[in-house]
Amino acid sequence: MNLQESMRMAWRSLTGNRLRAGLTMLGVIIGVAAVVGLVAIGQGATKQVTAQIESLGSNLILVTPRSPVARLTVDDTTELLRRVPNLSAAIAGVSSNNVTVKWGNQSYTTTLEGTEPPYEAVRNFHVAYGRFITDDDLTYRRKVAVIGYKLYTDLFAEQNPLGEQVLIDGTSFTVVGVMEKKGQGMMGDNDDRIIVPVTSAQRLLRTNRISSITAQVKAGADAAATAAQISAIYQHKYPTNNPGRDDAVSVISQDQMLSTVSNVTRILTLMLGGIAGVSLLVGGIGIMNIMLVSVTERTREIGIRKAIGAKRRDILLQFLVESIILSLAGGAIGILLGFGLGRIATAFGLTVAYSLSAMVLAFLFAAAVGLVFGVYPASRAANLDPIEALRHE
Repeated sequence: MNLQESMRMAWRSLTGNRLRAGLTMLGVIIGVAAVVGLVAIGQGATKQVTAQIESLGSNLILVTPRSPVARLTVDDTTELLRRVPNLSAAIAGVSSNNVTVKWGNQSYTTTLEGTEPPYEAVRNFHVAYGRFITDDDLTYRRKVAVIGYKLYTDLFAEQNPLGEQVLIDGTSFTVVGVMEKKGQGMMGDNDDRIIVPVTSAQRLLRTNRISSITAQVKAGADAAATAAQISAIYQHKYPTNNPGRDDAVSVISQDQMLSTVSNVTRILTLMLGGIAGVSLLVGGIGIMNIMLVSVTERTREIGIRKAIGAKRRDILLQFLVESIILSLAGGAIGILLGFGLGRIATAFGLTVAYSLSAMVLAFLFAAAVGLVFGVYPASRAANLDPIEALRHE
């Protein structure tokens, strides 16, 4: 008996008991769907976080205080540019996540960001209308503001805001520009913020410190070596007395952030895929169990086939084909269900990135499960004694 005949007989046997065949495939279906769906969600998270980090700009180094001992000031940006030749620009930053902006009878809660003029170049985030902050604005602590695109549309309903007076926590600022639309970033929604001179922000927030410094590395320069040089400057400035204790100032390059995110999400994706893969093994055990039951139920049929000339390999091939068809059909349905899980995740606001390699691997693993767990039942059926099988009731 050839392979085509074996497939025809296996298909007839499976379709003769569709409910049992469907329940047998359930473990494989769930396993493949879980692999496809969870890996897609994991890779989507990686893609989303990577895009948010890249939205900060390019070749960046982020300096933030880690201890109350560290006192970052606006003057630190000038000092870093003087002492670190590989830096092309550096901006001080201070922010508050909850400020109330009022215009007329409209009120809006948003993020305040105080910064310096090189912000546009460093963050690759530019003004769409009007102008950005200037050096004179910093020097004279001018109360001028550049608003994000969401704030522009929600507060001003797309009316011309330039020259309008807005109240930021009760203090009047003049709107001089509107930022381009950029979307979500690592620091939150780039479009939902109001940007003012860092010196004006310090006065408004009643502080003489800054919360971060974002430095840009020159093209072609080694970002890791530059970050190490900046770290050494602050280690000397704020020495730690205890060996092994964290530095008072955190210095991390954009490449390091991307590498860390990539490593963490890769491990999580592998863990999720591994957990989902267990379902495939459970599905394989289910296939073996049902195939053993099928062998018992069809013992007399096997005896008749052997009595009329069916060889051992014919019986073996038929049951192996049945097992593989169950696993392959379950794998195909599982891939479709995995797409469905991705659609559900997207509806809940998650980013999903499907992986062709994960789908192929899950499908091949499902086929292997059907083959491996089908060998024993098929071998048992093929080794039945025809006389004893004919006597079976």
